[in-house]
Amino acid sequence: RPLAQAARSHFGSSWRSDVLQRCSAASTVMTKLNRNVSSMPRKQRKALHTAPSHKRRKIMSAQLSRELRTKYNVRSMPVRKEDEVMVKVGTMKDREGKVIQCYRKKYRIHIERVTREKTNGQTVPVGIHPSNVVITKLKLDKDRKALLERKAAGAAKGKYTNRDVSMGSVD
Repeated sequence: RPLAQAARSHFGSSWRSDVLQRCSAASTVMTKLNRNVSSMPRKQRKALHTAPSHKRRKIMSAQLSRELRTKYNVRSMPVRKEDEVMVKVGTMKDREGKVIQCYRKKYRIHIERVTREKTNGQTVPVGIHPSNVVITKLKLDKDRKALLERKAAGAAKGKYTNRDVSMGSVD
């Protein structure tokens, strides 16, 4: 390109139009599934860090253990106080305990016996992200039981059984 045109395109356009051009070029390769959710990392980070408390609760979900998964037919649940969890990733791996606090502002949970010692000798809980834990025992109340039933019904609705698969080849 001539130098004047290059300068005009560099200084005249905003970063936003550059990003949109790149996104539109990428959209020909891969289309977005939900038009209401941005694929721009900047907007994703802003949505995460400015999320209200009720959305943070859902973001702070953890997987259920294999036993709970087969029992309830549910893969994950939002973590709450008094659930029993096991740390699966990080320096505190394989530690188990009850959740003493869900710190939604920092997206962390505090677990009993998962602590460290400060230089002055005081022990403080270590914050762990819920994606790094597995729920081993749920604290059930009526609302949580209703949530489990709703999630299990939704999961069963879209699943194929072995019978459905074998009947598909009968045609």
